[in-house]
Amino acid sequence: MLRWVWVGSLLMLVLLVPAAGHALDNGLALTPPMGWNSWNKYACKGINEGVVRETADAMASNGMKDAGYQYVIIDDCWQTGRDAEGNIIVDKEKFPNGIKAVADYVHSKGLKFGIYTDAGTKTCGGRPGSLGHEYQDARQYAAWGVDYLKEDWCNTVPGQNSEASYTVMRDALKASGRPILFSICEWGSTKPWLWAGPIGNMWRATGDIQDCWDCKKTWGGNGVVQILDLMDGIESYAGPGHWNDPDMLEVGNGGLTTTESRAHFSMWALFSAPLLAGNDIEHMSADTKEILLNKEVIAIDQDALGRQGRRVKKDGDLEIWSKQLADGGRAVALLNRGKETAKISVKWTDVGYPDTLSASVRDLWAKKDMGQKTGGYSAEVPSHGVVMIKVMP
Repeated sequence: MLRWVWVGSLLMLVLLVPAAGHALDNGLALTPPMGWNSWNKYACKGINEGVVRETADAMASNGMKDAGYQYVIIDDCWQTGRDAEGNIIVDKEKFPNGIKAVADYVHSKGLKFGIYTDAGTKTCGGRPGSLGHEYQDARQYAAWGVDYLKEDWCNTVPGQNSEASYTVMRDALKASGRPILFSICEWGSTKPWLWAGPIGNMWRATGDIQDCWDCKKTWGGNGVVQILDLMDGIESYAGPGHWNDPDMLEVGNGGLTTTESRAHFSMWALFSAPLLAGNDIEHMSADTKEILLNKEVIAIDQDALGRQGRRVKKDGDLEIWSKQLADGGRAVALLNRGKETAKISVKWTDVGYPDTLSASVRDLWAKKDMGQKTGGYSAEVPSHGVVMIKVMP
């Protein structure tokens, strides 16, 4: 289709050609990507080459790599400007050996490397964006050995169209000749689930996550429960190669209790969300490690069917969410958003089974088989907590 879009200061008529099929056909992210992103813990001030190398060392040795975590991603503030030819300039104070050396180091650990840019003139941190330099930047990323690109949506120009802008970068990445997973980050502001399937491998469906259970910032930041509500109802748009992204994990950053962190991680797995840790994984506590390395919960996220879970029942602060699995089972989250422990009961009819069905139930946090149950299952769920089970006929 033809569409008028602003490119810099020029209004241009652009031909938008959708990719074949609903999902971006680059062979990547057939299950939700897993890894680590620097922003939630280190933001602009704390990120540097040493942090990235230490994180890669930790991920390769502490069980995260074996659990499926692959990507080590530098977020904003690695760049300072452009040279006379328009090439992006790396911040030499933070990355004295350059980005390629860092990427090579990450690759030497058997991991993949990711980087960040912005669709506007500047990044959210005030560094140079990629507007007007998409093909040039994509070639540079490929030369450095980048495997994952996150593109933000700050400092765009008046009238700039998100679908057109991200299409340009998609095409630039394809032209670079290197397979690069494309993460769209326009915060759900233009309902990307409606248009981003053929353009990106994942797209932010919500505003930025905050390190809290229940909060809402005036600028658009969200606590965990606010994001849950934003993810409900858009599940049909996600699947292999194209995922709704509720933003990175806050597990281990101090703002959530251990109970809240388990619920946070459980719900992201139920959403088939990208699992991108955002904490100091080199020095994490035993509780944080236990959450991030729960392979049974990770398996729910990584299920090959690629269905995003949905809310099937709500009674005040007590909720039931369910996700269909490739083996015919269901992952079920009994979620208590309230202030007191409460009993939550799920009927098999709530999750698509007949009430006469006898099914095995396994508690994925207790790591315990709960036996055969007919008709449903009940559990006491702590405040701000979840009981996550797998139901298998």
